Parts: sequence; C-alpha cells; structure tokens
Amino acid sequence: MTHHKRVFPIIHNSITTMATLTKTEFSFPGQTAVYHGKVRDVYTIADDLLVMVATDRISAFDVILPKGIPYKGQVLNQIASKFLEATADIVPNWRLATPDPMVTVGYRCEGFPVEMIIRGYLTGSAWREYAAGKRELCGVKLPEGMHENERFPEPIITPTTKAAEGHDENISREEIIAQGLVSREDYEQMEAYTRALFARGSQMAREKGLILVDTKYEFGKRDGKVILIDEIHTPDSSRYFYAEGYQERFEKGLPQRQLSKEFVRQWLIDHGFMGKEGQQVPEMTDAFCNEVSERYIELYEHITGCRFEKAPEEHLADRICANVLSSLDQLKK
Repeated sequence: MTHHKRVFPIIHNSITTMATLTKTEFSFPGQTAVYHGKVRDVYTIADDLLVMVATDRISAFDVILPKGIPYKGQVLNQIASKFLEATADIVPNWRLATPDPMVTVGYRCEGFPVEMIIRGYLTGSAWREYAAGKRELCGVKLPEGMHENERFPEPIITPTTKAAEGHDENISREEIIAQGLVSREDYEQMEAYTRALFARGSQMAREKGLILVDTKYEFGKRDGKVILIDEIHTPDSSRYFYAEGYQERFEKGLPQRQLSKEFVRQWLIDHGFMGKEGQQVPEMTDAFCNEVSERYIELYEHITGCRFEKAPEEHLADRICANVLSSLDQLKK
C-alpha cells in the first residue's frame, strides 16, 4: 500500500503540470500586426509573411474554453502541414516552412470574405435543415428521400460568409458574385480548387480507413493568383467517419463513429453547456484535459498514419521564438 501512495501523487503531478500554450505575446523583428483568433495567433512580418502559431486553446460553440489541451496545437499544426504539403501539386498554398511543431510560416495573402464548405454526406447542420423540410442549401437543390449520414450523389459546396463577429452566415454562389464579395472568375477557381482538395483528402482518408465527410477551405489572393490559406483537413475544420461499419450503421439508422472534436461538444452538452447566455462552462479537470489530449493524439495517428512524437513541453514560448527567428533568417537569404 505504501508503494501505491508514493506513486500516485507523482502521476497526478505530471498531469497537473503538463505545459500548455494558451497565450502568446511575441515581438518578432519586422512585425507589423498580430491577430489572436480562437485557436491560432497570427503574426504579420513586414506586411509580407505570416507566422501562424497553433496554440493549445480549444473552442466549442464559439466560446474559448478556460483551459488549454496539451499537444493540441502540435497535433493541428502538424496535420495541416502534412496536408498542405500533400496537396501543393494540385493547389498552390501559402505555406513556406514549418519551423516548429506548433508553427507554420508562409505568405501573407488578401483573404476572401467567404469560407468554402464542401460536404460529401448529409450530416450536421445540413441534416438538421433537411430534417426540418428544407430542400435547398446555399442555392444547392437537395434530392428528396435522403437520410441522415447518407452520401450525396456528388459533393456539394455550401459557402458561408466570414463574420468578423458572431456566427458565419450561409450564402449562395450567386449571392457571393452578385454582392461583389468575390469575382466570378476567382469564385470559379476557388470552386475547382475546393473539389480537387476534397477529392485528394477523401482519397488519403480512404487509405487510412476513414471517410472525409465534410470540411472547409479558405482562400486568398497573392500576385493576382488564388491561393489556399489557413489550415486543411484537421479535426477542427473537418469531420471524419470510420469507414469500417459505416454502411451497416447507416442502414440501421445508428450514429456513425466519428473522428472529430464532437466528443468535446458532447461532453459540454452533457454538462449543461451549449454556449448560450447565462450558461457556465463546466470545470475542466486536469484529468479531463489529459483525456482530450490523448484523443487528439489518437486523431493525429489515425489521420496521418504516423506515430505522434511529443515535442518537449518545457519553455514552449522560448522554443517557438527561437525556431521562428531562425526560420525568418533563412527566408531572408
């Protein structure tokens, strides 16, 4: 018994002291702007380059939760980096380097004010609208007689406007062009790129026993060309189903096994939180944060097919700063 008493606090301490990066305040040479998003902090260098830091912050229901998740930033950054590299032959993107497990450095582009959401299956908010009787989504006609989690005959693109505050709003292709948010030529290029990326992402998912259900892409413009920006195919921007058992579950009307951050949303719902006014975020214990961390690592290994190598936790901010400075020096040469 004495032996167990000695060991337990050590394990407990290792959980409580696991380092996370939830706030950054870097000041890089030539820095001209900084933007703190829900999950990523983006530093602009000389109005030409971006340093995108994937923090360990986690958001759900448009709320940043009070505690960080160990290794989450590394998971997201490394998945995105892998997919940006794996799709650069079909769609040009902003990435130049990944100098740190939590950082991507790339070109600054003028972002378009729309997000390109592409759906291969009828699920999530699209299913909720369909179940309520809607047969058109963002100007796209939906077939009659579909069921939840059913595959569309062809993937559909359902864009949203990028809201500076509040929720993004659904919008149709015609409205985007008519309102001058994106020119017809640029929009058609974005649409073609979206389909090409989704096809490549779906193929890569199939090879890992997964189904890429839906995802979102963001694009910008640089030197007159449409370029893919931000991140792609991570659990924060994409929904994956396990391929094994999909058909059987679909035929029986059972929920699909998902590989996404849905489990965090579900935990919050189970504890009475859906981001509504007056609701309190439930206490996130160290054990819970650790469990979420393990789930993110599992997502990484499943999606990439690679073993996750935990980067050293000590002095996270110092490590990132040193790696970014070294990368910026290299890019100047």
